[in-house]
Amino acid sequence: MSEMTLKLSVWRQENAADAGKMVDYTLPGVSEHMSFLEMLDVLNEKIIAEGGDPIEFDNDCREGICGMCSLVINGIAHGPEKRTATCQLHMRHFKDGDHITIEPFRAEGFPVIRDLTVDRSSFDRIIAAGGYVSVNTGNAPDANAVPVSKEAADKAMDAAACIGCGACVAACPNASAALFVGAKISQYALQPQGDPERARRAQRMVDQMDAEGFGACSNHAECEAVCPKGISIMNIARMRREYLKAIIS
Repeated sequence: MSEMTLKLSVWRQENAADAGKMVDYTLPGVSEHMSFLEMLDVLNEKIIAEGGDPIEFDNDCREGICGMCSLVINGIAHGPEKRTATCQLHMRHFKDGDHITIEPFRAEGFPVIRDLTVDRSSFDRIIAAGGYVSVNTGNAPDANAVPVSKEAADKAMDAAACIGCGACVAACPNASAALFVGAKISQYALQPQGDPERARRAQRMVDQMDAEGFGACSNHAECEAVCPKGISIMNIARMRREYLKAIIS
């Protein structure tokens, strides 16, 4: 088993009002088989053993599903590996003696709570602004009762793969949430079940995105580059079309 010693520069911030700063740590004995979050667990064990306060960071499923593992690693949201969430990033992608910087996602809509943990409840409010999808009560409809083309179904499923991690916001120079909102609008707009609230949903979600302080999209495509699920920026174009139709109808 290959082990390495790493120099880590980690953002430490007591609370939202604190200025915060980078703090350096040296961590020996890191296995190449560890995930990035397991490495942080080992670092925290070392800090606690030395009488310090552990680094606070978000995590939950550790399977690339929940989107909680929101870290900027060496300046890249979720780190250097494409289509990989932080929890799926393994230390074999680094080498002995590497200097790794670890920071939180930074955006007005993602205020820092402590250390590497940010408040992403703005995403929840955007989703809530979209409202509901109308369904008839009673028995479940028969399979294939509502025809949906394979092309539309595939595009909707691709959009629905978004885990709401916020990497798109962290990577965008404008801190735009357009890829996230575009994906959430698209997954319903592409299917007939989403038609009844289609216009209202697009207008309310985009308006809420703006109200949360996220910036405007200027087509840098950094969001698509760092998205762990590979969500296409075509969803941003669809969001804009849906919103424009909503405000002129």
